[in-house]
Amino acid sequence: MTLECAPTSPGSQIFSFVPVAADIPQHRRGSPSRGAIFGAAAAIAAAAVAAYHNSLSGQFAFDDVPTIKENPTIRHLWDLRSVLSPPPGGYTVSGRPILNLSVAINYAFGGLNVWGYHATNLVIHILAGLTLFGIMRRTLRNTALAFATALIWTVHPLTTESVTYIIQRAESLMGLFYLLTLYCFIRSLDASAPRTAEKRDGDIASTSKAICWRCFSVTACLLGMGTKEVMVSAPVIVLLYDRTFVAGTLGEAWRRRWKYYLGLASTWILLVYLALGTGTRGGTAGMNIGGSVVNYWLTQFPAIVRYLSLVIWPRPLVLDYGAQVVQSALSVWPSILIVTALMAGTVWALTARFRNFRALGFAGIFFFAILAPTSVVPVIVQVVAEHRMYLALAPAVAVLVMGGYRLVETAVSKKGMSGSPIRFYLPLCLVGAAGLAFVTARRNEDYRTELTLWGKTAAESPDNPRAQCNLGIALSDAGNIPAAMERYRIALRIKPDYPQAHNDLGIALYDTGHWPDAIVEYQEAVRLDSGFAKAYNNLGNAFLQMGNLPEAIANYEVARRLTPDDPDFDRNLGVVLTKAGRPADAIPVYEHALQLKPDYVQVRTYLGVIFAGRGNVFLKSGKLTDAIANYEKAVQLQPKYVEALDNLGTALAQSGQVAQAAEEFMAASLLQPGNPEIHYNLGCALAQQGRTSEARVQFEEVLRLAPNDAAARANLAQLPKF
Repeated sequence: MTLECAPTSPGSQIFSFVPVAADIPQHRRGSPSRGAIFGAAAAIAAAAVAAYHNSLSGQFAFDDVPTIKENPTIRHLWDLRSVLSPPPGGYTVSGRPILNLSVAINYAFGGLNVWGYHATNLVIHILAGLTLFGIMRRTLRNTALAFATALIWTVHPLTTESVTYIIQRAESLMGLFYLLTLYCFIRSLDASAPRTAEKRDGDIASTSKAICWRCFSVTACLLGMGTKEVMVSAPVIVLLYDRTFVAGTLGEAWRRRWKYYLGLASTWILLVYLALGTGTRGGTAGMNIGGSVVNYWLTQFPAIVRYLSLVIWPRPLVLDYGAQVVQSALSVWPSILIVTALMAGTVWALTARFRNFRALGFAGIFFFAILAPTSVVPVIVQVVAEHRMYLALAPAVAVLVMGGYRLVETAVSKKGMSGSPIRFYLPLCLVGAAGLAFVTARRNEDYRTELTLWGKTAAESPDNPRAQCNLGIALSDAGNIPAAMERYRIALRIKPDYPQAHNDLGIALYDTGHWPDAIVEYQEAVRLDSGFAKAYNNLGNAFLQMGNLPEAIANYEVARRLTPDDPDFDRNLGVVLTKAGRPADAIPVYEHALQLKPDYVQVRTYLGVIFAGRGNVFLKSGKLTDAIANYEKAVQLQPKYVEALDNLGTALAQSGQVAQAAEEFMAASLLQPGNPEIHYNLGCALAQQGRTSEARVQFEEVLRLAPNDAAARANLAQLPKF
């Protein structure tokens, strides 16, 4: 059976649901027209666009960089084996193939055009809002209240982190699949419900339409499991919905639809497989990753109270609350009492005799089920995160909307006012939604640049060392290195043993030429975190600048061993091996980089330099053919890469292909007309072909750019005999 929102007397409970009997026509209370339903859906979508229109121009931020800009698995959409095998470790996409696939689709159609990623996030959010509308409408049988709930949820500022922050699509996409799982189940009930008095004896679940809807439900659940681990509770929530609103008991729900529930439960197999594959998500999540699990649990009590307060008053919103945990239960005892009381009330309401209380209990269990995975399993990099409230916000808003309606209904009844209470209540909801949408649009402005985002975050969370470090990085990118260094030092005053802050300060010192000081900071970073591959790589850079090639090689090798799938570490090691006179050792390192990133044009060029034996690079036997092949591939991948064009021209000239060499030099000179070396090479190639007048022009250009170039002057003097 499905439910209809019935009139209540002033003394009745907040929620009053009565079953819609099979033999009572659906139009008894006046079913809304299709136009009204589509109008409400269009209004929800329009409100979402209005609230999020200014999010479309935001930049890549924070984890967007490693999971999108630096993610090699999304580069080729049709290579599904790669796309569905996202980078392991602690990345947002790790162990989440459907999320990685969604990003790969964006990349296939728009590359790194950030607008497309934001637009996709907004579409996902709109679809989630419309799905919530469908769930509420078919549960309450009241389009107006369903519209109010979905509208307020869609424009609520607490959803911004999951919509405006691109890679937190993990939350919104999972939320969409979660809601679709439940919605498709409800549609299957409507499809199988008896339509006449003669067909009242059963739930006709065998109809093809009902079976299709249940297949859609299981499919959505499976996709959600491949998107984010929070999806784990979806099968249980669907079963509880069935028990609360339809079957009456768990046993009856299982008896009627056990095959369907087995199908939902089977999706856990994929989740377990993916979770085992990621382990502790690069040491960022799990029960045995260090630190006190109890302290993490204690932190979740004030976190949940904070989340609930943001539902009612969504300010201030903070991207990153830091990794600090509560040390004592006594310091958070009020939060413990509040959350414990809410959980106890939820259990009582869910098991209560009256259906209206059970509906309230279902909303409570839905809320806690969404937060449970990240509240129970420690996530040490983010002990509190607002994006976790994306889906948990829906039952909270539903309770507030229904509670508000009950208050208005009571007031209307007491005052003896004529007309439906919804006529008075809906305008109030619209005004509230407009205010929330305004705050959401204001919040989107914080994401416009890294500087504004981390400036706001550091201001709202001043004791968060990671926020200080990220603000420092944003300041450094903006060219204000002194201010960046001050932020790193603030982070170290907050947390002296913070390896990331030491590394970031080292980078700032390196960029300003203070290489010995940078080495000190990098060494402290790796002392605190022996697995900090990037800090080892940075140490290699600093030692290279100091001319200490053995130390540079040693640190690059450690970085490469710790992170063997980073082609940049291969490139750096290859460069220093070449400088150290070990080009033969650099070749396999470069080749490994190309296995990881076949379109790495710099590495192809460096490899070509080794094979060509240019400069101080010598092999026992030259491989000019291999050099030309690598240069040509580099030019094919990046036609305007001047270094590759120049080197290709040189290699072609060495192999006797002077005419082709001249063409490459000409292309390079057009791209970089102020480079005297390219003009010199072009002049030599033209002279060897007997094109004396053209060669003269090139040598004269060399002397104009570099008047003291003796070789060009000598060639120009003997050009007639060249």
